[in-house]
Amino acid sequence: MNTTKALAALTALSHESRLAAFRQLVQIGPDGMAVGALRERLGLPAATLTAHLNVLRAAGLVQDEREGRVIRIRASYDQINGLIDFLMQNCCSGVACGPACPPPKKGKTK
Repeated sequence: MNTTKALAALTALSHESRLAAFRQLVQIGPDGMAVGALRERLGLPAATLTAHLNVLRAAGLVQDEREGRVIRIRASYDQINGLIDFLMQNCCSGVACGPACPPPKKGKTK
């Protein structure tokens, strides 16, 4: 992932409703869910959810698939994992530190 794509993803997630939609899709898992079911869970008008999903789609964070009359929306795990990798690149000065970096030592700032 490059800086431009990372900024697009972070911008897309910087709205409360878009973040809530994305988190719901992540929680549902790789099968995703019907857009109508997501709308009901979030309590958003259909046009509002469509606009938010378009922003997430443009950032590559979600993808959809038509199944007859239903549109199924899924989180793009590859894209979000790429964003996390980009954000954590060169973590701990390049030393392998495991899944989470240790807290900074007292008296030192990063």
